[in-house]
Amino acid sequence: VAEARNSASRLEFKRFYEIALKSANETLYWLNLLKDGYQLKDEKLDMLLKEVDELTRILASSVLKLKQAKS
Repeated sequence: VAEARNSASRLEFKRFYEIALKSANETLYWLNLLKDGYQLKDEKLDMLLKEVDELTRILASSVLKLKQAKS
């Protein structure tokens, strides 16, 4: 997302947000795999899962708004 601030165009700005969303989804996947695969019950891991889930929702909302906005 920090890279998006220096975008040359709105399209590039949107693409950076899409990349950030994909990365957040991948992080969520790996954290869930870690939790479920190793059956971990860790308060810190649960907190990370919650944080990444919230960030993913924010990024998804931002990407949706950017797609709906006129160029």
